[in-house]
Amino acid sequence: MAIQAALEKLVRSTPQSIGAILVDWEGEAVQEFCYCDPYEIRFIAAHKAIILAAFKELHVDAGQNVLPDEIVVTSSGVHLIIGSVDQDYSLVLSTDRSCPVSLARHHFREALLEIRKEI
Repeated sequence: MAIQAALEKLVRSTPQSIGAILVDWEGEAVQEFCYCDPYEIRFIAAHKAIILAAFKELHVDAGQNVLPDEIVVTSSGVHLIIGSVDQDYSLVLSTDRSCPVSLARHHFREALLEIRKEI
């Protein structure tokens, strides 16, 4: 399955989704699918990639050479799920806070597997 199709499937199958984006190690957008202005999801992803990079550094500093599978950040209005595709790419999903986070994580993990096959 192509990356764009995996992103679209993730957003369409996750209730109250705002969008999903694949970013590179610098937080630059590779591909996205969203119901919002694409600039918004790119802006979110660029900053959330920084969070993931910080977590990666924490693991390396602690002597662990493992990538976090996913990080869930919940604010007053949204859930952000950030996950490593590999060393160079990350996936970010943004949903409204009313979305059940466990369901969003389920769909997120499925998308990660599909995208890993493509990269």
